[in-house]
Order: sequence, then C-alpha cells, then structure tokens
Amino acid sequence: MINENDAGKSGHLFVHPSKDIQSTLGTELLRKKIIVCVTASVACYKTIDLIRLLTRHGAEVFVVMSKTVEKFISKDYFVWASGNKVISNLSGNLEHILVADYGKSDLVIVYPSTANTIGKFANGIDDTPPTSVLSVALGSKIPIVIAPAMHESMYENGVIQENIIKLKKNKVIFIDPVIEEGKAKIANIDVVLEAAINILNKSHCSVDNAIKINKNNDGYDKNVIFVRKQEKIVSEVKKDSMTEFFKNKRILISFGSTVEYVDPIRIVSNTSSGKMGVSLMKNALTFGSKITVVRGFTTATSDIRDDLHSKIDFKVFDVATSKQMHDVIIKELDSALYDIVILAAAVSDFKPSEYSSSKINSDVSSLSITFVPTVKIIDKIKIAHKNIFLVAFKAEYGVSLDVLLQKSYQKIVDADADLVVANDVGKKETPVGSDLNEVFLIDKNKNYYHFPTQNKYDVASNIFKMIYLAMSKL
Repeated sequence: MINENDAGKSGHLFVHPSKDIQSTLGTELLRKKIIVCVTASVACYKTIDLIRLLTRHGAEVFVVMSKTVEKFISKDYFVWASGNKVISNLSGNLEHILVADYGKSDLVIVYPSTANTIGKFANGIDDTPPTSVLSVALGSKIPIVIAPAMHESMYENGVIQENIIKLKKNKVIFIDPVIEEGKAKIANIDVVLEAAINILNKSHCSVDNAIKINKNNDGYDKNVIFVRKQEKIVSEVKKDSMTEFFKNKRILISFGSTVEYVDPIRIVSNTSSGKMGVSLMKNALTFGSKITVVRGFTTATSDIRDDLHSKIDFKVFDVATSKQMHDVIIKELDSALYDIVILAAAVSDFKPSEYSSSKINSDVSSLSITFVPTVKIIDKIKIAHKNIFLVAFKAEYGVSLDVLLQKSYQKIVDADADLVVANDVGKKETPVGSDLNEVFLIDKNKNYYHFPTQNKYDVASNIFKMIYLAMSKL
C-alpha cells in the first residue's frame, strides 16, 4: 500500500517498510480502510498489536489518537505499526472529515476506549481527535466498534452504563471487557479482529450474524464471538473437485447407537437411527474413498447391505457397547494411516456401574442403578494421530443457538477436533430418527454455517464439502 504522501525525486512512490506484513495471515480485510482511535488508557500499548494484526489480514490502518496518549506511548510507535501518518491534532485540513466523512473509511475502532471518551461521544462532545472522528463517523453511517478499558468499579458506574446503552441504541458496537482483578480489562485483539471481519467482509456475513457469548453461570468463555458465514461458500463446491480430492482418501466413519448392558437381556441406549452415518458413508462411496465403518445398532442396516458387498475397499465392524466401539476404532487407527475420522455414532455417555451376569428378578418392588461415565472416544483420537482431520457431532435438546455453538466449540477445544456438526434434536421438524436434519457446522476459527432442514444425504454432502474446503487450506 502507498503512503498518501511522498514521492522520491525519481518519481517513485514510497512504500513504508512496515507494510511488508500486509495480508501475511489472510486477505479478509484486503482493501478495507480502518481507523483505529486510541485514547488515554494504560492499555494503549496493546493497540500496537491490534494494528499489526489488522494489517496482517489485509487492512490499511490509520491511527487517530488523543494528545494525552503520548504520556503513555510515543506517536512514532503508531506510525511504525501502521506505516501511515498519525492524526494527533486537528487543523484547518479538517483531518476528522478526511477520514470519517461519507465513504472515507470502512470501519472505526476505538481500542482502548476510556470512560471519558465514551461519555463525550454519547453526549455529542467532540473536543479531541478521536471524539471528533467518532462524531463524524456516526453521522456518515460508518460502523463503529468500541472496546472499553478501565477499573471495574468505573465500568459498573450507572452513568457510564447509561452512556453505553445510549450509544448501542445508535448502532455502536461494544466489545465487552474482561472482568478480572478488579479491572475491566480490554478485550483480546483476536476478538476485535473477528468483529472487524464480521462487519466488513459482507460477502461472507453481516453485523447481525455475530453471536457473542459472555461468561455466565454455565461457565462459558467471555468474549467469544461466533461468525456466521454464507452457506453459499459451501454449497457451491463442485463435485468433480471433491471426487478428485477424496479419491483414495482413507476415511473412518462411526454411526448408530451403542448399548450398555444392565443384565444379559436388559440394556440402556438411545434412539439414534444411524441414518446420518449411512448418508455419510454413501457420499464417501461416490468419491472412491477407502472406507471403514464402525457400526452400532441402527435401523438403517437394510439400506446399506448392497453398498457393503459391492466395494472392495470397504471394511465394516459391528459393535454393541461403547467400550467395543472404542477398542475397534483405536485398534483400526493404529493399524493404518487414516486421513479423516467422522464420529457420527451416538455413543452412550453413561453405563451402569455394575453388571448382573444373571437376569435381574422382575418381582422386585424397585430397582436402583448407579451410572458412571463412559470413555470419551473422540478425546483419544488426536492424542495418537495428530494429522487426522477429525469431525465430531454434537446433539443438544431444546437449547438456544448461543448454547449450541458454545457447547460445540468446547468439543473442538476438548478433542482438538477440526469440525463439529451440531444440531438440536428437540425440534419437532427434525426429531431423532427422522430422515431430515437441520445442522450448524462450526470450525476451529469459530466460524459457523447454518443449513436449514434438508434430507440427511444432502446434509452429509455439505459436511464433505466443508471438510474439502478446510483440508484444502491446510
């Protein structure tokens, strides 16, 4: 990118050396002009890292700072970080109009923002370069993101909260601070990056598609933002490209339900049909992949027999209990080099702590059974096989979207999975065992794709398209 200023005597335009990192981590913000306003908080040293991160994802960053910031950090650091001139005072050149008037910039970020700046902005006071830029940007409909940083007691001040609410009503986006050690600490730069990408990369998503998860009684992480991507990106993947990519890939798929025995004839299980796994298997067969199936109990057995017997590179293991499924999967992965593992089986989460080797007498007046957790198969995969692309499934019942996303992402963290297929089995349209499903695909970067209700074969097709897109970037 070109510094707006100087041309050397030879007529060549000058490119600041700091621009050599531009787009080294991605192009999500390419050709986007972002104004970063810096106010007089001790956290302003972190702004340097944010500027560099935005630049590494393609943005052209211009810094506007209040004069008092230089009590903490020199203006030259911001010149170095951005490779552009820094605005620290306003003159007859009307710098605030040049950067924040209609169409002049794509986004304004205040990082960090003091309570003083929030109060002035909320009440129309623009006596510093940042507040003047904010005043113009709000009027010219440029998106504004504010990341506060202050002491917790100040942040909880009712007047400050009223100012925040007032600005939110004017569509200003706030990224909540992290509350710890009596401080309202500024949000991590990764959170701000995701918000910027969500707002500006409109071909993929929009502001309304950012879902923020705050820490609550369930222990959810604070400042986690999930970004919805356009499903069109996935659905437009060509079958020929997938066939070429997946041909001869070795894929293990588990599906069906497991059972846990109480006595020789009584079991504890679930109502999974295995239809999703069968659909995954049938899709994989069309690519010419080398497939291994680990199958629990399923009502879809008759649908796959012809496929099983017609393919040479096809292995099937039938199992009953969660331990049997665990042992077969681990042994199989140790015996051959697999590329992809898709764990679609509905494995029992609990089993009876004791097993009766004889049939329990049905004449007893009551029966109490203690359950203990089963082994989490998915947590074992990446420990021994780090290069496998691991796909997990997460089923919840009657939960909100934010809970579904958070629990699904936690599975990615716990198992080092690459992709989670999540769905709410409590919906009337897609009950357990039906031929239809509505799913959300969540990746490691907290992006998600929503596929409304469709038949399970098409759901499986979209899952493989997502795997293709993710593995092609590795």
